[in-house]
Amino acid sequence: MKLSRELKTGVISVVIIALFIWGYNFMKGQNLLNGPETTFFAEYDNVQGLNSASTVTINGLQVGKVVDIYFNKNIDKRGQLIVEFSVEKDFKFSKKSIVKIYSASLMGGKSMAIVPSYEGENAVPGDYLKGEIESDIFSSVEEKLNPLQAKLENVIVSADSLMLGLNQVLDEKSRMNLRATFANLNTTVANFKNSSVSMDELLKANKTKLGASLSNVEIATDNFAKLSDSLVNANLGQTIERLQGTISNFDNILAGIDRGEGSMGKLMKDESLYTNLENASKELEELLREMKENPKRFVHFSLFGKKAKEYNPKE
Repeated sequence: MKLSRELKTGVISVVIIALFIWGYNFMKGQNLLNGPETTFFAEYDNVQGLNSASTVTINGLQVGKVVDIYFNKNIDKRGQLIVEFSVEKDFKFSKKSIVKIYSASLMGGKSMAIVPSYEGENAVPGDYLKGEIESDIFSSVEEKLNPLQAKLENVIVSADSLMLGLNQVLDEKSRMNLRATFANLNTTVANFKNSSVSMDELLKANKTKLGASLSNVEIATDNFAKLSDSLVNANLGQTIERLQGTISNFDNILAGIDRGEGSMGKLMKDESLYTNLENASKELEELLREMKENPKRFVHFSLFGKKAKEYNPKE
């Protein structure tokens, strides 16, 4: 049977249209060759670059694709995005399952992963599942770097203010004084170094004498320790007790003198005795002066028994 040109053209056209329809649906994530699929929904504030035809996986196995992404028409949820995705019909999971958007590769491609839960009622086509976003390594780094960036900016601003303040404080005169201070500090350090070298040389030169001095100090310390032992062994306590007794007796004697007891006490306390002694002293002084001036009046003798002449004051 020979087909006409028109029939061949019609068959080819139908095949091309069928391929176009299949390709269009495949690009939308719907594979007509896999049979019927179930469609679910999830809501997100940000889809992180997810697009139509992104894969949907469960435990790493691809089970569907993203069908469409559009804004929520509900006024109360304005700005939120609804993701419609398809899953093979023969896979069952509950309504408590979670749908996460994650990075499928380092190039930034996004995919969806269903974290299945098998508790409770099974999900049916058209159900809304809870949507979450899983942070990738770059998002985590960015989240940690953002606070650090803010702190770094604050530090830079503070450092800039500090430098401005320093520029205002450190004028030309202050900078010259600061340079002079550092120069003096360098000179001081150099002098200290020279002093250290001189001290080291001095110690080396007098090492023998210093050792002998330390030995003498050690000997003196030992002698002092021996002296202390000798004093302890010499009944120093009894000697101190005797000394205290002597001091007490001396105090008693002084107390008796103060009360006028004994010769010394009467001499110290009796004014008449003191007066008599003073008068006697004066008379004795006059007598001695008279004897010195007129010795003949008091001393006369004769070698041959001649009677001595009477004393004449006029002679």
